[in-house]
Amino acid sequence: MKKKNVRKYIPERIRRKLTQGYIIRTLRELKGWTQEKLAKESGIAATNLSMLENERLELGKERSIKLAKAFGIHPATLMFPDITAVEFLKAA
Repeated sequence: MKKKNVRKYIPERIRRKLTQGYIIRTLRELKGWTQEKLAKESGIAATNLSMLENERLELGKERSIKLAKAFGIHPATLMFPDITAVEFLKAA
């Protein structure tokens, strides 16, 4: 069997900008939850969750606290996605 030259390969860069909506949707999907289930867990209406996931509604402090409790993570993970990318990967 022929050996591959690992030194030729360059690690892939993250091509997706981490946004609040992307993190909310990804965590929800990783838990296998629908928006209705997340609405029940967080106390935030499913329509508002849809708008948050699609970046049409500001997250804000109160919503981030409610969602963080539902996901079992720190609210800063949702509020500051670029800074907390490492924490996001741990939460997933």
